[in-house]
Amino acid sequence: MKRTSAEEAVSVIRSGNRVFVHSVAAAPLRLVDAMTARASELRDVEVVHLHTEGPAPYAAPELSDSFRVNALFVGANVREAINTGESSYVPVFLSETPNLFRRRILPLDVALVQVSPPDRHGFCSLGVSVDCSRAAVQTAKFVIAQVNPHMPRTHGDGLLHVDQIDAFVDVDDPLHEVQPPQLGEVERAIGHLCAELIEDGATLQMGIGAIPDAVLSALTGHRNLGIHTEMFSDGAIPLIESGVINGLRKRSHPGKVVATFVMGTRRVYDFIDDNPQVAMLDVGYTNDTAVIRRNPKVTAINSAIEVDLTGQVCADSIGTWQYSGVGGQMDFIRGASLSDGGKPIIALPSTTRRGESRIVSYLKQGAGVVSTRAHVHHVVTEHGVANLYGKNLQQRARALIGIAHPDHRERLEREAVERFRTLPAHA
Repeated sequence: MKRTSAEEAVSVIRSGNRVFVHSVAAAPLRLVDAMTARASELRDVEVVHLHTEGPAPYAAPELSDSFRVNALFVGANVREAINTGESSYVPVFLSETPNLFRRRILPLDVALVQVSPPDRHGFCSLGVSVDCSRAAVQTAKFVIAQVNPHMPRTHGDGLLHVDQIDAFVDVDDPLHEVQPPQLGEVERAIGHLCAELIEDGATLQMGIGAIPDAVLSALTGHRNLGIHTEMFSDGAIPLIESGVINGLRKRSHPGKVVATFVMGTRRVYDFIDDNPQVAMLDVGYTNDTAVIRRNPKVTAINSAIEVDLTGQVCADSIGTWQYSGVGGQMDFIRGASLSDGGKPIIALPSTTRRGESRIVSYLKQGAGVVSTRAHVHHVVTEHGVANLYGKNLQQRARALIGIAHPDHRERLEREAVERFRTLPAHA
């Protein structure tokens, strides 16, 4: 085990290398800063990662000759660089990201990760983010680990022995935290409508943000819920501690909360630390539709930027402006639909902050379709639930107009008639 400084550790990075950066709240910022400080010595270093929290100094426009981001998911810290063309984005299902490394489609030279201190057996943990980071450390030629006592030691696939790590850099830095959002009337209304669709014994997938938290807050009267998800946050903890979420009805990993990464406050990081109830697993497994569908009544709740009148879901771009990524939405929308009694749900406010309708006649030019209209079942806004499954185009349009904001319904109906020539009186 080689303990060294961040500056010495990243000296192995060479021009033309491909470097992986650990995901979400696990982003090893000391190593990132040390790598970026070498910008004058480096050219054409490709930086690959999923969403990362905190700064991404390598994405600065003045360093574009030295570093180029090739993102597998787009966060706020690299969004500008990607949309100005200085960096780029790989559209890919989250479930397939490990294969990019394992099949050497994107072979890695160096992996920069953040881990918990080794236990008495010499095992560190990838902690809050296993996702495709496990595949990265398994396949990179050189692994540099930022060792941090603030990183929780999690159970599952994230354990790696010190022999798998080429250089250790000791730090004592708090992990990045995301505070729970404030819930407004719109989010609470959507949360209650989604909660009404969730049956006792269901297995849940949902993410972070106001709508997922609103859904969770409305589930206190439910029983025997389970979690098999790509990520969870603070909002799930009260339901786990109260026994509402107990996983007893799950067929895959019964009794356990299954996820691939966690993001939130210190409360959730402490909750998962050495907690055998939580299994942090490889995203190629958690997001595999064949695994997801094993559980009963999988209810997957995902968001969207806009939904057109046929049910096409744009969730990753605003027109041509790349906002986020494909992520795991399609993995779970499809997995839920294949589950016995499953319910795939797209939940979104009916309007943007500027009052524009998010139920639209046509997606914006250049918008990406993340979930196709053949995959979408339920769409929920604060104005109701549209069940599109088995409905034809005209019926879908009528159902979606019915949950659009009242200020936009007349226009949407007029545009729908122009498009489809006729509309049924009812969905």
